[in-house]
Amino acid sequence: MDVIRNGTQPSGKGPSDWFSGAVRIDPVFAANEARRAAAATVTFEPGARTAWHTHPRGQTLIVTAGLGLVQREGGRVEEIRPGDVVWFEPGEKHWHGASPTTAMTHIAIHEHVDGKVVDWMEHVTDEQYLAR
Repeated sequence: MDVIRNGTQPSGKGPSDWFSGAVRIDPVFAANEARRAAAATVTFEPGARTAWHTHPRGQTLIVTAGLGLVQREGGRVEEIRPGDVVWFEPGEKHWHGASPTTAMTHIAIHEHVDGKVVDWMEHVTDEQYLAR
């Protein structure tokens, strides 16, 4: 058994190469030899969002607060709210973040493949973000 105590893992700022706007990342648990999955609580201030990206084993988002937006490549921008669960297929290009006026927090869960969890791509343009 392993108990990870709340407050023992420092918060981090979302890197500008991966995010637009103010983003805070709080680790929940990391992958290890016995567990391929890792999770983090991610808080996006209004207007903040990820860059386009993919995950080799997919990604699950569990929205815990606020109002967010998600989009997969070729799909429409959709609103997400607390209690919503979003699944992105392995290799599915997508982005997610807060709405223009309301912050959003989600738990992001993904699995490692040979030590890799994500492939980051170009930033989401304002035009893409605001298209609804």
